[in-house]
Amino acid sequence: MAQRYLPTVLLSLWTLGVVYAVFYIVPPAEGLGELVRIAFFHIPVAWVAVLAFFLSAAWALQFLRTRSLEYDWRSSAAASLGLFFCVLATVSGAVFAKLTWGAYWNWDPRQTTIFVLLLIYGAYLSLRSAIENQEQKAKISAIYSLFSFFTVPFLVFVIPRYYFSLHPAPVINSAARVDMDRIMLYVLIGALAACTAIFWQALTWRVNVKRRQHMLHVKMREDVGV
Repeated sequence: MAQRYLPTVLLSLWTLGVVYAVFYIVPPAEGLGELVRIAFFHIPVAWVAVLAFFLSAAWALQFLRTRSLEYDWRSSAAASLGLFFCVLATVSGAVFAKLTWGAYWNWDPRQTTIFVLLLIYGAYLSLRSAIENQEQKAKISAIYSLFSFFTVPFLVFVIPRYYFSLHPAPVINSAARVDMDRIMLYVLIGALAACTAIFWQALTWRVNVKRRQHMLHVKMREDVGV
């Protein structure tokens, strides 16, 4: 029983260590001061959102190839978690905008593109909830997920670079160099690892729930002789 909860305990300790480092070890940044600490939350959740959308599309493709509901469960769980992390990235970015630019929202290119991304994947969840037939839901959702992910690289990486933005330069700048204090970089890597692990644990839990619900549904159908 203790081994069952060991990964959760270790992840909790790792996350607490990262939080401590962010507030007590990371130095203030030139030009941003103490506000740089928001980046150690904003960047990891934004990274996880992109990762989740990619996995959703990859598993959607696997579903279309195999018709296995296991891949549909993984794809839908990744998409919903990706939307959740995308909301966290949007909110943390809005807080940073308020503290630096005086307004939570000013339709900066990065704010505009992430808003479009929220609409796209919000529509994905609405689409799934509107279809009752399991096989039809899985098929249509998989197709939607694949086409949706084609927009992600453009909305996150390409379009914002073509317009003037108040958004600070990313960690990897246009010269393909990491422009960050070494201590900050190490803490950021730790935060990225912790956030990714939290996402994966949440994903595993959601898929397990879907699997149990499916098995219960099948058992009930067998009991009534359907």
